[in-house]
Amino acid sequence: MARSPKTPSALDTELEAMTPDARWREWMNRVEAVLFASAEPVGREMLSRVVGRDCDLDLVIDDIRAELLARPFDVVSVAGGFQYRTKPGYAQVVRASGAPVAMPDEVSQQEALVLMMIGYFQPVTRSELSRIYGREVSRDTIAGIRRAGFITFGPRSPTPGSPYTYVTTETFLSAFGFTSLRDLPDLERLEDAGLLSRRQMNPDALSAVLGIEEDEAD
Repeated sequence: MARSPKTPSALDTELEAMTPDARWREWMNRVEAVLFASAEPVGREMLSRVVGRDCDLDLVIDDIRAELLARPFDVVSVAGGFQYRTKPGYAQVVRASGAPVAMPDEVSQQEALVLMMIGYFQPVTRSELSRIYGREVSRDTIAGIRRAGFITFGPRSPTPGSPYTYVTTETFLSAFGFTSLRDLPDLERLEDAGLLSRRQMNPDALSAVLGIEEDEAD
């Protein structure tokens, strides 16, 4: 007869047998272990399951980040949770190495640029995106981004034909390392530099500013 799997024993989160310093260090280690193991940002509710009731998660994160000051990565707040991320100063190093990055393989660099436009100008229609981009943004491009979970339908546009508009999701924030849309590079600065506006964009220059290497034209 097959044996039923054992139910794991309850995790001791209070750690009352430990000294205060040892308890705090163990809570830090547990939070780090969860963040390291997770492929997605981890919310406070999940992290609270592995620490004591009186544990201040913000202070734990602060202490972890303090220990990472000399390291090339950090714990950042992303899409309502926390995640390990490479520090911006090393982004060029990572790109030069050719190592695979967090951006899913099914999303091309052209789609990443379209995503950034949607992030800035949402809710926005496909025809508006094409005008800004200076070339046709195909239905296939939009469908690919939607399949990856980065965008969803917004309200119908009041323009003739009432086309769908598109807006970004929390998955978009997570993939680009943003806590909220306020973390997007300053739009006024990009407009002053002639890189991006509702009228037009400069794809090559914008790619460089945003750290996105655009694919070669099809």
